[in-house]
Amino acid sequence: MKNITIKANDFFELLKLKDQSMWDIFAQMIDDEEKEIVFLNDDKEYIFHYVLPTTLEKLQHDKELFAKEYTEKLSGLN
Repeated sequence: MKNITIKANDFFELLKLKDQSMWDIFAQMIDDEEKEIVFLNDDKEYIFHYVLPTTLEKLQHDKELFAKEYTEKLSGLN
């Protein structure tokens, strides 16, 4: 498995500038090799990681699962 390290703030700022979602970028990165994407803060401390699948179908499933979990977490804040 290949490891990719990303500074989260820079990554999400770039997404805003390009008006793209992280899922669009992830889709472009898919090939035959599974990748672990590690997100770090500006102090190079671990925030979270995501294992990029090798198929668009699995990526779509992950996207749907993420949206569901995110919605559930937001509704729990109210």
